Amino acid sequence: MSNKISTIAKNIRKIRKKRGISQDKLSKLADVAYNTIIKIESGAIQNPTIETVQKIAKALGVSLDELTKS
Repeated sequence: MSNKISTIAKNIRKIRKKRGISQDKLSKLADVAYNTIIKIESGAIQNPTIETVQKIAKALGVSLDELTKS
């Protein structure tokens, strides 16, 4: 398994940091497990479910398109 960081993971991290939100706070805002946020951002989860990505996008105040565009 490669640990290549996905575009979604890079965008989540970039937007999260730009907004000054910790991984812990994002997990609470998105109602997603803290470990899931860490695993997505680190590349351990390559293909998060659409439901998870939608929750994260909503918590960050962005569209799905913004999270998926390179």
